[in-house]
This record gives sequence, C-alpha cells and structure tokens, in this order.
Amino acid sequence: MQNDSSLLFSNFKIRDLELKNRIMISPMCTYQAKPNGLALDIHFAHYAQYALGGAGLIMIEATAVEQRGRISAWDLGLWSDEQIKPIQRLVEFAHQQNSKIGVQLAHAGLKGSTKTPWNGNGFLDQSDAENNAAPWQTIGPSPGLLPTEWPMPHVLSTQEINDLICAWGRAAARANKAGFDVIEIHAAHGYLISEFLSPLSNLRTDKYGGNFESRTRLAREIVTEVRSHWPDNKPLFFRLSVIDGIGVGWSIDDSVQLATELKTIGVDLIDCSSGGLKAPIESSIPRSKGFQVYLADAVKSGAQIPVAAVGLITDAEQAENILKSSQADLIAVGRSALNNPYWPRHAAHQFHADEQFEQWPEQYGWWLHRWSKSLKRIKDAWPY
Repeated sequence: MQNDSSLLFSNFKIRDLELKNRIMISPMCTYQAKPNGLALDIHFAHYAQYALGGAGLIMIEATAVEQRGRISAWDLGLWSDEQIKPIQRLVEFAHQQNSKIGVQLAHAGLKGSTKTPWNGNGFLDQSDAENNAAPWQTIGPSPGLLPTEWPMPHVLSTQEINDLICAWGRAAARANKAGFDVIEIHAAHGYLISEFLSPLSNLRTDKYGGNFESRTRLAREIVTEVRSHWPDNKPLFFRLSVIDGIGVGWSIDDSVQLATELKTIGVDLIDCSSGGLKAPIESSIPRSKGFQVYLADAVKSGAQIPVAAVGLITDAEQAENILKSSQADLIAVGRSALNNPYWPRHAAHQFHADEQFEQWPEQYGWWLHRWSKSLKRIKDAWPY
C-alpha cells in the first residue's frame, strides 16, 4: 500500500525514468575486480542485496572509462566491450526486482594506481606488481597534488584530453548497451574532473586552466560527449564536490554556476558531496548527521536543478525531513545501506508504506507478514 504522506516513498520521475521511491544507494567502491575490470560473482552478490532491499535506484561504484583511470588495480571498468556482459547481469537482476540501476563513470586521474584502503591507500609498488597489480603512471591537469614520494604524474596535453573525452563517450555507449537506466559522471572527491575544476589542483595556463570557464571546460565537454552517446530519454547525473573545503578552492557559488550551465547541456541531477583534494584540515566540514545536506540545498535552490543529498543520512525520519523541507529530491544512502541492505524496506515499514510486506519479494513477504502477526499476538498477550 502506497503511503501518499511519505515523500521518501513517493515516485520520482526524471526524463522517462520513474523511481518507485526516493532512495538511491550511493556508489561505494568495493575493490573486488581483477585488473581486467570485469564484474565478478562478488559484485553480483553485493548489488543484488540492494535490489532485494528495495532501493528505488542503485548506483554502481566508480567504473573506469579507461584502464589507467582506475583508482586501484581492482576497480570495475567499461573501457572494453568484454566488460559489458558481466556487468549486464547486475542490471538484469535489479530490473527483475523492480529497482532501477545506474553506473558511475569515473577517472581517478592523479589519485589512481593506489592500494586498497585497508592496505594503506598508498601508491602501488613492486610487491603489488608481483601479485598482478602493477603500478601505472597517473595523469592529471598539473603535477602538484600527489605526495612527493609518489612517482611524477603525466600532465595531459590538449590532444590527450580530447582522446580522453572520447573514452567517456565510448564508455557511455557501453553502459547503454548493458541496459543501465542512469549514468552518473564522477566529478567529485579529487578525481580527474574534480582536479580540473579546482584552483587548488589545476595550475594550467591553456584553455583547460585559469579562470572558471577554462577550468570547467573539461566537465562541460565530457557531459556533451556522454550525452551524445546516451539516449535522450535516459537521465544523466553529475556527482560534484560542491566545495573543496570551507573557504578554500572550489566554492558553493562555483557549483551553482556550473550546475546551471550543465543543466542546459543535458545534466538532470547533481549528486552533492564535498572534498577530496588536499586542503587545510581546518577547512574540513565538521562531521555530523546530514553534514552535507546544506550543500545540496544550496545547489538545488541556486541552480533550480534536482539534487541528491548524501552524507551521514542514517534514519528514515531524517531522510523524510530533508525531502519535506525541499532540500533534496533524492536521498543517497551509503554506509547505512552497507550495514543494512534492507534499509529501504525497514523505512517503508516505519512510514506504514508497506505494513503487509506486500512490496517485498513474495517469497520473503509471505513469511514476514505471518511473522509480524505472530510478534503482535505475543506482544498483546505479554505486554510487559
């Protein structure tokens, strides 16, 4: 039964895509692929749990548009046609469960060729090479971002930038062939596009560096290229670090201006995050529940574009209040969903949007409805 009073469980339509609720599983890297970037059984199991868990939209983790664009040697990729079929399996299962599914197309730029977080996040070295995870030369707009002990990155030429933009377009075409409902362009957290946007990392003096127009040129050209390979009826999201930090680098005003421009060339929603570049520690946003919601609110109101809010959104009532206050259109849930993949279904029960478990897969709902009635009878009989 649909609860019309709950915005969290109201439908959301964007282009021809209609989501059954406003909950999006935020992209979270699992670092489980092989160096060939192919999706494996672990990816199927990981993303299938979110489809069973009832999310309206599942966003697949950062998926590299070229091999050197991986964050680690274990990232997913869509730089090759052979990667389509394994990842298509995830799409088909999500659709069987009435969830929509997107893919976050990404390039790590200067922050590539790293170890997994639980192994220190440092640059890959010879010990990794002996385990089929050889390091590679990273690329970026300028050389000044990496720790001094890391190998010097390659600064992209204009022609190499053009070639890279084409790689984004080809990856978008593969995403469409795989059946994805949404593409999200990853332009946050200090990865390649973010490196070009920010004056903290972009020290170029050509047409891709300097003033706002030049630093945002790569983002706009990638959006245009992706949109040309992505059907008009399918939405395009753009994940953005709305600020580098408080009072430093890329600002909220910059994000509002960029979002306004991106809206005119085919972006439908801004997924609002923050940070990722080396900035003074005192500029960091204090971590508290919903600490980035104000950034989504600023972009939504300033650019008049739909937004997703993300960052320590941990409970259904909090998510509902964000929507009711018009601060966001989608709620992106990451680690809370990792901890509890059935977060959307439990939230629906809390809001009386599915009291009879009718929206669960029927082989689950049948049992759970009877289980809940048994619990109620026990509670009524033994109120203490």
